[in-house]
Amino acid sequence: MKKNGSFRTWMTVVGLTLFSTGLSGQFADHPYHFTQIKKIPTTPVKAQNRTGTCWCFATTSFVETEILRMGGPELDLSEMFTVEHAYRHKGRLYVRYHGLANFGPGGQAHDVMNMIRDYGMVPERVYPGKNYGDTLHNHSELNRVLEDYLKGVVKGRRLTTAWDRGFTAVVHAYLGDEPTSFEYDGQTYTPASFRDHLKFNPDDYVELTSYTHHPFYRRFVLEVPDNWSHDLYYNLPIDELMQVIDHALANGYSVAWDGDVSERGFSHSKGVAVLPAKPWEQMSREEADSVFKHPVKELQVTQAMRQKAFDDYATTDDHLMHLVGTARDANGTKYYLTKNSWGAASNDYGGYLMMSEPYVRLETIAILVHKDALPKEIRKKLGIR
Repeated sequence: MKKNGSFRTWMTVVGLTLFSTGLSGQFADHPYHFTQIKKIPTTPVKAQNRTGTCWCFATTSFVETEILRMGGPELDLSEMFTVEHAYRHKGRLYVRYHGLANFGPGGQAHDVMNMIRDYGMVPERVYPGKNYGDTLHNHSELNRVLEDYLKGVVKGRRLTTAWDRGFTAVVHAYLGDEPTSFEYDGQTYTPASFRDHLKFNPDDYVELTSYTHHPFYRRFVLEVPDNWSHDLYYNLPIDELMQVIDHALANGYSVAWDGDVSERGFSHSKGVAVLPAKPWEQMSREEADSVFKHPVKELQVTQAMRQKAFDDYATTDDHLMHLVGTARDANGTKYYLTKNSWGAASNDYGGYLMMSEPYVRLETIAILVHKDALPKEIRKKLGIR
């Protein structure tokens, strides 16, 4: 992950605001003069703070929103319950690969689905994951300790039977012991039975991407470092990937988004992410300043441009966010209403921003959606039942 993806030192201001006032609320005074097309009911914005767990915050927001869509209650689910299990899986894989596998705080949307499938889910109050004397999430020390521990383990000529117990003990020392049962709404649940009570099935969700170094309409292991579990992604042409996003949002399904936020046109503080047609290095200072003051002409993105950006590391998977609606600016350009995990007080727009269609076409690494959100003809091409 790039430094300005998940690791923001200023993300320690926490605010929770249910996005229910529409664009007449947070975006009422935005200089782009957005007009709402679609807005999907979702849960309050949360803050990942000093952690690299955007993958979990974005996808947990997606899961909470799916539960709402299916007629379930508004929930505040624990991200750290998922993170705790993911750390343990990553640690074991790192050791089995003799230290040659990726270990770090990053991850992908499927990691949340995999952990929910294997272990279930719990409310935030049951497992806040802050067992280190702080009211905010802060994994700075935890990440250093876990990495050093694992490096020490793989340096040995032979492994002892104690390393896994020790590693788990460190994770629990910082995040807390795993809950086996809890009370919710007058009933007792295990994490697995709570998942089943909510009728949430992780197998109903698919990940999709769009790159030409693998055949379209087939699955492949997406070659990004945070795909530590080597999960498979369906490959679509970019026009069809965008069609999936638009079809999903138009029909009430939100989208978990993985992409690059390191571009100069991405400004969470300004509430927009755009892809100007004119290169930044060719702009005057006045032109560059005006980009965030009013809509500008944007780049027309091709499949070849996407591939080049992926191949030369210009586009990397440095952040995950949650798409929950659409809008248009004063020029008619489509934008995607994007729920970030940097806290509701992180900008003037309640922690949301608008990403333009050109920006999304170029900078998307992958998406996760419910399989029913796919257009029928695309679902048939992919062989998804």
